Amino acid sequence: MKARYHLPFIALLATQAVHAAENETTPAKKTNPQNKTQKPWQGSVELGVILTTGNSDTTNINSKFNLVQQLETWRNTYTFTSLYANSDDTKTEEQYRGAIQSDYIFNDHQFWYIRGAYDKNLFSGYDYQSSASTGYGNRFWQEEDGSYLEGSVGGGYRNNKIDEDNTTDDSERTPIVRFSGTYEKHLSTTSLFKQELNTEIGTENGSSITESVSSLQANVVDNLAMKVSYRVKYSSDVPADTEKTDTETTVSMLYSF
Repeated sequence: MKARYHLPFIALLATQAVHAAENETTPAKKTNPQNKTQKPWQGSVELGVILTTGNSDTTNINSKFNLVQQLETWRNTYTFTSLYANSDDTKTEEQYRGAIQSDYIFNDHQFWYIRGAYDKNLFSGYDYQSSASTGYGNRFWQEEDGSYLEGSVGGGYRNNKIDEDNTTDDSERTPIVRFSGTYEKHLSTTSLFKQELNTEIGTENGSSITESVSSLQANVVDNLAMKVSYRVKYSSDVPADTEKTDTETTVSMLYSF
């Protein structure tokens, strides 16, 4: 990946560093109503492994790392996900996804976000897919237990680089409009349901990428939980010999801290 594709992430990290320094040296003026716990760092680590032997030897490994940094008026979220699958010594899946998002919190409901994302899937027909966007968000509803519903709309730029092995060079570089929504509901003190929906629409050709992630987790003991997740990604325009819809079902153990 060429250096210029790192620019959204470099700019984002620089912004976070500046605001972190400001918040360390400036007396607190208000609390953040969108994060009542006020813990400076929160996160989780997930790991799922499936191994089978006999008539078929298979290996499936999925992992996810999520970290949220809460400053005085900024909320920074870092996410990294990987997926690997092998069947009878043949690789069938290998994917790495990462995203960084910074939200500037205005008040109880409103925020402004800056986001960068990168996706490398060896079986997608792309060398990589990346995007950078910024826009307005609103937390429409939030309860004392942490349940909430929020949505955002913004604009940015998408760069999807076709795999070098592909005979055509139809790499997509286009401005985008991005819509996003998140619903999180605490079903009980030990169980949580979460639904995320993101859509990016290219302004030049109308091509769209929509991703939905549904998950349900239940505590096993203390900070350890079992999590089931279902992900669907639909792309209206894809490279030749590539499916438009990808689905992914994962079962993993999750540790929160």
